[in-house]
Amino acid sequence: MRSNIWKGALSFGLLNIPVRLMKAEEEKTLHFSMLDEKDLSPIRYKKINAKTGKEVPYNRIVKGYEFKKNQYVVMNDKDFKVANVEATGTIDIENFVEQKDIDLMFLERPYYLVPEKNGEKGYFLLSEAMKKSKKVAIAKIVMRTKQHLVMIMVRGDYLVLEMMRFAHEVIEADKVDYFKDFKKVKFNPKEMSMAVDLVDGMTEKWMPEQYKDTYYTDLKKIIDKKIKGGKGKVIDYEVPEPIKASNVLDLMPLLKQSLESKKSSKKVSSKISAKVSKSIKKPAHKKRA
Repeated sequence: MRSNIWKGALSFGLLNIPVRLMKAEEEKTLHFSMLDEKDLSPIRYKKINAKTGKEVPYNRIVKGYEFKKNQYVVMNDKDFKVANVEATGTIDIENFVEQKDIDLMFLERPYYLVPEKNGEKGYFLLSEAMKKSKKVAIAKIVMRTKQHLVMIMVRGDYLVLEMMRFAHEVIEADKVDYFKDFKKVKFNPKEMSMAVDLVDGMTEKWMPEQYKDTYYTDLKKIIDKKIKGGKGKVIDYEVPEPIKASNVLDLMPLLKQSLESKKSSKKVSSKISAKVSKSIKKPAHKKRA
């Protein structure tokens, strides 16, 4: 597991806690290579000099900022470090807020904040204080030449740093014309009541483990089938028609149908659970000695 994402200090008042960032998510993505259909040879990507047309070795590639058309200023690693030494080496907590006040649209990616050696006491002091006050911290961090707004929260006994978007990075609905052709529709009380009933009927306790990436699983099965069939072998499938969206003006029949199907599935599940609980509660007959 990568351990060099970021190392520095978490600044809490006058307290500097040595910490490092560790990933808190595992991306499940199937990676595909670009191949030549003729002989399945990999397609290579070369970094070519736009003037000479020749390939440029990696050690000669530098970062350049275009300040005018075709005019660049070259930046090296030292330039990025000197830009703001304090910002690049610390996560500076600016304030604490109520977690419920944070719009989920601002959240981006989680990392674990792990204490370094001799940083445990300050780390767990902050963790416990945040837990007792039921607050999250808002801070800033510089990673890979970009400053990020972050939220630090307690998860169990440990601190999690959630990357956030700055306000100017979030596109507000009233600032764009995505919805200009739509007017807010009015609903009759019956439609609204049935829609709320359907929402209530589909409401469950949040259990993230019950949601599976079915597309990843199905795609992996197809890949495994192709591997068994032989390298590069073409396998024919019947491609199902995708579900088409329909512009329905009368919502009542669909709402009724949805509610009825939900009620019937609930009855079946309640009957099953009743049978299971009955069989569990039923006492076993003891044999007489």
